[in-house]
Amino acid sequence: MFDTETLADSLFSQVRAALDEHTILIGIHEGGAVILDYLLKRLDIDVVAASVDVSFHRDDFEIRGLAKNKQSTSIDVDINDRHVILVDDVVHSGRTARAAVNELFDFGRPQSVRLAVLVDRGERELPIEPQFVGGLVEVPRDKRIEVRLDENGGLVINVD
Repeated sequence: MFDTETLADSLFSQVRAALDEHTILIGIHEGGAVILDYLLKRLDIDVVAASVDVSFHRDDFEIRGLAKNKQSTSIDVDINDRHVILVDDVVHSGRTARAAVNELFDFGRPQSVRLAVLVDRGERELPIEPQFVGGLVEVPRDKRIEVRLDENGGLVINVD
């Protein structure tokens, strides 16, 4: 179906090329935190990293409620006038990315915000497009894509 290693290598190369001293990588809980951990382990430079929880900014909060293992946003650095790369595992409708941008602006006003995802499923409901993409993966609408790290720190993608 798809080659996880190829997707991961592609995303890593794109993000690595975009990093500078003014860039912060911010993982979106849950799946984006997995991808962020993977990227940080592969990078050979120091980079500022943080994480955001989008639960309170989702437009389906009344339907979904809070995640069972809710994580709090952890941004311990001034994001004003910094370049932010939001990291997520999968982009589909664009709603999670929109919620993450709203959460970011609770902490300041970055100079730029770009989106990096391992998997792009297409079928956007909002005008949000990732700037860094491991690859496009077409799966039926009723299927879910889950990304996790294996015991060796490699990425595993499950479709169910």
